[in-house]
Amino acid sequence: MVTDPDDIEPNRDALGRNLTHGMLDSLGRAIVTGRYEQRPFPTEAEIAKAYGVSRSVTREAVKMLTAKGLVSARPRQGTLVQPTASWNLFDTDVLRWMLERKFSVELLRQFNQLRIAIEPEAAALAARFHTQADLAKIRNGLTRMEEADQGRGDPLGADIVFHIAVLRASHNPFYAQFEAVVSTALQTSIRFTNRVKGRTANIADHAAVAQAIEARDPAAAQVAMRRIIGDVLDLIAEQ
Repeated sequence: MVTDPDDIEPNRDALGRNLTHGMLDSLGRAIVTGRYEQRPFPTEAEIAKAYGVSRSVTREAVKMLTAKGLVSARPRQGTLVQPTASWNLFDTDVLRWMLERKFSVELLRQFNQLRIAIEPEAAALAARFHTQADLAKIRNGLTRMEEADQGRGDPLGADIVFHIAVLRASHNPFYAQFEAVVSTALQTSIRFTNRVKGRTANIADHAAVAQAIEARDPAAAQVAMRRIIGDVLDLIAEQ
């Protein structure tokens, strides 16, 4: 079955300077937002023609989609869109595209279940292994949150800076690998909680995390971070 060219929404100008990554973003977003749920994925030739790009650009973009688990190439069957269960949810592009879909409280709940399994332990490790430089970055994040709460900064950016600083202070490379995922998905989580609460993040709860880390009290740091994320899960459960 040949795909209708109109379904591809060709726009070479929208691809930007890097045609391959522009193509990846366009096709990846189309897959994740469900454009190909009821229609076949176009062939490389159809995509190349619709966008006015070379087959090599299209082929490379499709390879990148395959690496992200979004599509698979099968002999005599062409390129097929994979079910959601096959997608690499730790890939920041995939996560970003998922968050661009119609807002899902369920997705937000699942994300924060992941956070509560990771960030409290990262906070405990930060309490044990942080350096003065790490502590300064955590304090900087907290200060930015306080300033944002007074209308002198971006509350979303400040909250993300704080949580990323805690992950890095754990000095565990596996926890640090979650930085991009947490940074990407936290944006939606924070917007949701701020909208429901009608205010920015709880400064006192974040300060408790920073204080426990500075005091090198792993148990207290773990409990304080768990309280922050548990509060989010409680809000989601009420929706």
